[in-house]
Amino acid sequence: MFGDRLKLARASAGLSLRELEKRLGNLVTAQALGKYERNEMLPSSAVLIALADALSVPESYLLSSGDLEPENVEFRKLKGASAKEQATLKARVLRHTEKYLEIEDVLAAESTDWKLPANFPYRVSSVAQAEVAAELLRQAWQVGQDPIQKLAEYLEERGIKVLPIDLAGSISGMTAKVQRRSGRSVPVIVINANHPGERQRFTLAHELGHLVIEAIDGVDLEQACNRFAGAFLVAASMLRAEVGPKRHAISPGELRQLKQLFLVSVQCLIYRLKDLDIITSRLYGQLFALIGKLGWRKREPDALPKEETRRFARLCFRALVEDLVSESKAAELLDVTVKKLSSMVELGATA
Repeated sequence: MFGDRLKLARASAGLSLRELEKRLGNLVTAQALGKYERNEMLPSSAVLIALADALSVPESYLLSSGDLEPENVEFRKLKGASAKEQATLKARVLRHTEKYLEIEDVLAAESTDWKLPANFPYRVSSVAQAEVAAELLRQAWQVGQDPIQKLAEYLEERGIKVLPIDLAGSISGMTAKVQRRSGRSVPVIVINANHPGERQRFTLAHELGHLVIEAIDGVDLEQACNRFAGAFLVAASMLRAEVGPKRHAISPGELRQLKQLFLVSVQCLIYRLKDLDIITSRLYGQLFALIGKLGWRKREPDALPKEETRRFARLCFRALVEDLVSESKAAELLDVTVKKLSSMVELGATA
């Protein structure tokens, strides 16, 4: 309904009713805006145009019935976020997901639906069992033991929507499940656009853990998802093949080489070496002390490139050149001007 769309657009913009009233130049009062959102009254055409302009959304968006209903949103490391900040983030997730599903529907894209493999979600009775879940998922997806080069794009091909957003530095990401009115569930993983690539990759794998594993009572789900993430990013068999079954010492230079091979942080590698009993607890402590002295705990060496999500833009370009959407519609979906869209399509410029 109109009120739901208006509330979602306002939350996405991070505005209170009073703030929206001011942005509208006091064209209508906050009380009237509240009535619009409660579907107690509808705005005039002039107010509708002003609302769309103030909230940077097309009028058609506010008038649309929409296809999504919030199912649940699970925040990770968002305890310090205000209710307003959380509402803004939820609204942005829903808006992005809706646009993504719209262009997939236009193209009848094959990977619209998210489907869990057989035997998933995997129920773990200990943190260590998350290792098994990661191995089984790799087998089900037939990705072998090698690191997945472009993890965000790979997950999107699997039906998971990935959304990089500017977040506070302490916030890594979140998992959201959004339900379509048809009943189909759409998973969304939000990652911090400001984080380096290695941290983004771990966040993606951790949040994937939230989608594919369940923990029995007494098992720390966050720890289980951390173990899952490490195992999914760094396959045990490949790590043992590279470093050996047991190590009594390992140099910073070797850790840097392994980082480039496995595409994870040095810290993640040390955790994996300890999880797999390749190194002792004593060496584990020594290595963390060493990378602390080198400053690698605050700033990783050889930073990995940030994860990119280009599938949505590719779908918009495809729909545009096949005349399935207009230039204005494609620009609306990508949140760019028509002029910028032309540059993106013809010259390969980024949004």
